[in-house]
Amino acid sequence: MNVAQSSPDSFERVRDSMMGCKRYGILFTWRKKISGRFLLDLNIERFQARWKLVSTVAFIAFSLPFSVACSFAAATSTSVSFRGLKASSETPTLQGVLKSYVEMLPGSVVKVHMVAVPAGSLSQAGKRIPVSAFWIADTETTWEAYDVFMASGTPSPAYDQTKYDADAIARPSKSYILPDLGWGHHGYPAINMSFLSAQMFCRWLSSKTGKKYRLPSDAEWEYACRAGSPTFKNLTTAQMTNSAWYADNSGGRTHPVGKKLPNAWKLYDMLGNTGEWATDTDGKPVLCGPTFHDKADKVRPDARARQTPAWQVTDPQLPKSRWWLADGNFVGVRIVREP
Repeated sequence: MNVAQSSPDSFERVRDSMMGCKRYGILFTWRKKISGRFLLDLNIERFQARWKLVSTVAFIAFSLPFSVACSFAAATSTSVSFRGLKASSETPTLQGVLKSYVEMLPGSVVKVHMVAVPAGSLSQAGKRIPVSAFWIADTETTWEAYDVFMASGTPSPAYDQTKYDADAIARPSKSYILPDLGWGHHGYPAINMSFLSAQMFCRWLSSKTGKKYRLPSDAEWEYACRAGSPTFKNLTTAQMTNSAWYADNSGGRTHPVGKKLPNAWKLYDMLGNTGEWATDTDGKPVLCGPTFHDKADKVRPDARARQTPAWQVTDPQLPKSRWWLADGNFVGVRIVREP
């Protein structure tokens, strides 16, 4: 290696640089001065050997803690706060155990938080009913979620009475009244929907996601409402006020979802706001849970209601709408999903 030397100052700079390099094992050897130049030998081989050793030690020192951190993060990923989960298109399971996840509705930014419910059993009418593991939405279906479904295709004719196959998908007809009744839209539970409308919403979501969404059975619904507890103790007035919208605090109307305290499984509004469509053991429609109309003695997980003509008494259509319940302002839906 040749180093130009034209003055004493530049020579001093070269020497100082060499002294600094010496600390890292870079060895220089002066040979002789020829015609104003100093010839310099650099021990490249020794430098390369030492540099390789330093690089290897540095790599191990930095990569080992990183690997340990990654392993720890992977091992603890299931303890991440549910509300912090990202939307996922994959089936979330861990060694056969369901995990909560977030479903992004197709073609929108609307998210549905699905809570994993473990398998168990429920006592109903003196019978022990086994319940398989499933997912259930943490709130009632909101208007913004239902709007995505209604806007996804052509609405059905108002008086159409088509008999649909089990896998057919149709959208509700246009409502002749404001569906939300002016109570509120964004964040409010979708109401006034018929059992058929609720079914079609589940079919549509299943077809778009490739997952099996449906309405819950009444056993699944009550099991989730109780959060697996074998018994239910009547709530105190303070407990009801904190966890449910019912006759004494609702003002005779629905309220935004998720504003009261959830149950032990982080499910909101299970004991008040709207009743929720489900199916009984015979596959027939039944409305589960108390509503904002109900008095305190009805705020129980075993509250049930069947549709009556009163739910459509003000509907002027003949035949009356199969999609909307003109007087069903207390009727909503909460979806579940099979593994």
